Amino acid sequence: MIARLKYLFKSAVHMAYPHNCSGCGSDLLDEDNLLCLTCINNLPHTGFAGLAGNPVEKYFWGRIPLQAAYSQFYFSKEFLVQHLIHQLKYKGNTKIGFYLGEIMGNTLLTSGRFANIDALVPLPLYADKEHKRGYNQAAVICNGMSMVMNIPVYDKYVIRQHATQTQTRKHRTERWENVKGSFKVIKAAELANKHLLLVDDVVTTGATLEACGAVLLQTSNVTLSIATLAYAAK
Repeated sequence: MIARLKYLFKSAVHMAYPHNCSGCGSDLLDEDNLLCLTCINNLPHTGFAGLAGNPVEKYFWGRIPLQAAYSQFYFSKEFLVQHLIHQLKYKGNTKIGFYLGEIMGNTLLTSGRFANIDALVPLPLYADKEHKRGYNQAAVICNGMSMVMNIPVYDKYVIRQHATQTQTRKHRTERWENVKGSFKVIKAAELANKHLLLVDDVVTTGATLEACGAVLLQTSNVTLSIATLAYAAK
């Protein structure tokens, strides 16, 4: 009888406050889960974390010196990862960003190639844009990574000095010109002598990460690695 009452109560709560998968919208998932088992199994992991010379690292060869770089998932238009990133960036679904950050953190801990990271640095948004959105999606991802990796998030140590145009439909040279001079380190002394992991949601040509990373590398004895949630093949 008690079990039946619990079931009816749970059903009533679900009807009033439906809990759906952030990926496909299904309600066939436990209350504590953000993705159903089907979506979890369909996440397109790259396997790049344990692979030296992976496609993300190749983006930066000859551009900036990196200890390591990787992306957790493949990004394809109209597919699951794009939908989840859209939920994070434009629908206020910070929980999914935190959850995906936890996945990244666990991957890095077991990769063997991202040892001795001292701090996570989310790629900064321009202040007005972050205020309008209410958060920086890269910082949300970092918070999930930090929970797993037990290392700090340095989200106020580098700033974006001015707004930039969208990088969509720009070729590589235009992207670089668009972001050149956009970033500034404001707490250089606290970054000195550290291995920093610069984090963003998606890497395409890598121009924005390159611009920010180059500024970080001007700080005394900084070692730099890069991690992104998704990799969009050119």
